[in-house]
Amino acid sequence: MKIEKIDIGRTKFDINLKFYFFLKYLVKTSLTDNQVREFLHILALNSKVDFKITLAKIIKYIETKIKAGSPKQKQIFEVVDEINSNTDFKLFVFSLKLYMIKDLLLHEAKIKGLLDISQLETLDPLSLEYDKKTIYSPYSTRINGALLSLIFFDKLDNKETNFMSQDAEDFIRSLSTLAIDLKKKGVELNQIFMLMFSESINQSIISDSGSNYEERILTVLTSIGINESDITKDHDKNDSSTEFDFFFELQNKTYGIGAKRTLRERYKQFIKTAQMSEIDVMIEITLGVDLTETKVKAIINHGVFLFVAKEIYNSYQYLQGIKGVYSSEDLTYEVLQGLSTNPKIEP
Repeated sequence: MKIEKIDIGRTKFDINLKFYFFLKYLVKTSLTDNQVREFLHILALNSKVDFKITLAKIIKYIETKIKAGSPKQKQIFEVVDEINSNTDFKLFVFSLKLYMIKDLLLHEAKIKGLLDISQLETLDPLSLEYDKKTIYSPYSTRINGALLSLIFFDKLDNKETNFMSQDAEDFIRSLSTLAIDLKKKGVELNQIFMLMFSESINQSIISDSGSNYEERILTVLTSIGINESDITKDHDKNDSSTEFDFFFELQNKTYGIGAKRTLRERYKQFIKTAQMSEIDVMIEITLGVDLTETKVKAIINHGVFLFVAKEIYNSYQYLQGIKGVYSSEDLTYEVLQGLSTNPKIEP
């Protein structure tokens, strides 16, 4: 089967490239709301004249109102220098108005992630549900942003202007008219806007998965009564290749905890250390999604206690029947105190 050659016309490519350039550089300038309003005021007062006259007034504003020689002035001049036709000017105006809309859409896109995060306080930090929400939170912001952008431009294309406040309706109506005109010239509004918008989203969010698993465990340990100042990250004295993510003393016993969301083959290192270490209690804390009965028995039979997410523990009967395996809900001060040195499975 032969795939037909995909050909993007030079004219279409150039106009979309310029649109992206305008969007990207306007974001880089970090124009204030007042500065954008002044630009829009100039555009409104000169909407009936040749674009060159309006452009000259914009240049005069940049020269007199934005600090001479500043990065902002240089960047906005780089944008203005690329306006060479009436179509370029329309692209600039449209980009300027989108610059004002961007933060509103970004705020809406982040709401979903914020709602997910607000639910975390009711969940066990070491549960699968908590983990899932922290993993999906940044992705949900991106997806929400992409869908909001799609809906926004679809409404502009269909001349729907009643989806925002009454005061904003005239602004959206003019944006819709300009969007339809530019689309006829080959500008792919949503696709190009999303290039810039997704970059803004990525800069505004932080992935919470994996890297903060240790932080969540530390929160649990301190919440059950272990002083954070007493907890260190330390290498085993007899096996320097193993680092305990949490090392502390409790009632004259030493505790070393390894923390990994998923074990893969890393549990074997902990098993090797258990054979050499003089530490009193060794613990592995993991979600348990990649555990097998063979892995569990190997870990327990080498004197290592195992704590897994409550959902995994409750889902597998064999976990509940093995001494030395606990649900994350059982990670309490009293349980830690009661752990014996060797939880091997009875033959």
